[in-house]
Amino acid sequence: MNRVAAYRPVFQGTQPNHLHPPYVSSIKRAPTKPQVSIPYTLSEVTGPLFGPEIVSPKASDLTRGHAGEPLGERIIVNGRVLDENSRPLPNTLVEIWQANAAGRYLHRVDQHAAPLDPNFTGCGQAITDSEGRYRFVTIRPGEYPWGNHHNAWRPAHIHFSLFGPAFATRLVTQMYFPGDPLIPFDPIFNCTADEKARGRLISAFDWETTMPGHALGYRFDLILRGREATPMEE
Repeated sequence: MNRVAAYRPVFQGTQPNHLHPPYVSSIKRAPTKPQVSIPYTLSEVTGPLFGPEIVSPKASDLTRGHAGEPLGERIIVNGRVLDENSRPLPNTLVEIWQANAAGRYLHRVDQHAAPLDPNFTGCGQAITDSEGRYRFVTIRPGEYPWGNHHNAWRPAHIHFSLFGPAFATRLVTQMYFPGDPLIPFDPIFNCTADEKARGRLISAFDWETTMPGHALGYRFDLILRGREATPMEE
């Protein structure tokens, strides 16, 4: 008989604070009253169900599907999605979005003075395999100014969205790159109080997945809940 492990609550300081004044927009967004627990309905806990057939294998390579090659440094981002007991989570829909190599998103709101790349849209999808593994080929995103405070620049980062077995299980986070000098100054990164938890947002250079003459590899494991959980945006 399979034993059901007890749910591990969020540990204090390991997840981003709703209110972090240096992150200016959090002042308006953060709740001012205690949160109210709303019971899930059947539709929220029973769907959607994802399988490999819903995502094209080409969707995980952001450097393809255009008239030419995108500008910038090609990279491979891979890792595993694990539960709080380090068990793999197969059939998890992993989506990413990011700026191009010049630090600009393909979005009408992003109008800062950096060029768009006609060969890079910045969005990708993948489904985890039986061992919880995912893999993307993309371009290392550029840093960009964002107006939060004087001389504010966001470090290079990639946004991640994870969909589990139900709508209520969607989680969102960001991946950073090792050695980026902008990370210590980023208010969004610093929303998480615990230093070790913040460190789990930084990917690791991965020699095993680096492809000779083609792309550098980075590993970014995503752990859901528990003391070692990856910080997630709520």
